[in-house]
Amino acid sequence: MKKYTFSKEERLCSKRLIDGLFHNGSSFVVYPYRVIFSRTEVALPFPVQVITSVSKRRFKHAVTRNRLKRLIRECYRLEKHNLYDYLNQHSLHLLLAIQYIGKEELPFIDLHHKMKLLLEKLSHELAASTLGKRN
Repeated sequence: MKKYTFSKEERLCSKRLIDGLFHNGSSFVVYPYRVIFSRTEVALPFPVQVITSVSKRRFKHAVTRNRLKRLIRECYRLEKHNLYDYLNQHSLHLLLAIQYIGKEELPFIDLHHKMKLLLEKLSHELAASTLGKRN
């Protein structure tokens, strides 16, 4: 049975890990998201730790930024299971930053669809990098 939760332990809070992610991570764009990810050897309580961010330059009001971050976390919460299954099968741990780079606030349906595409692309990127390291 799948648990659709997003607990405190799944959030990336460590400044050291965040700095390492942004300095050494790989990235790609699935508009309106930019994703930065990095595999880690640190034992994490969950396969993935996530941080979300929305640009203060594009969205001046904190209310709008907070709403977008809430929507992003909700989309992630609903779609993370395929990624978790892949990571558990290959015993990988991942640090993940999801940045909203859109210029306007999109409806939840569009954000949800793009999150699904983002997580599929992330699985493919991880598979390609895993195969590349083995060869």
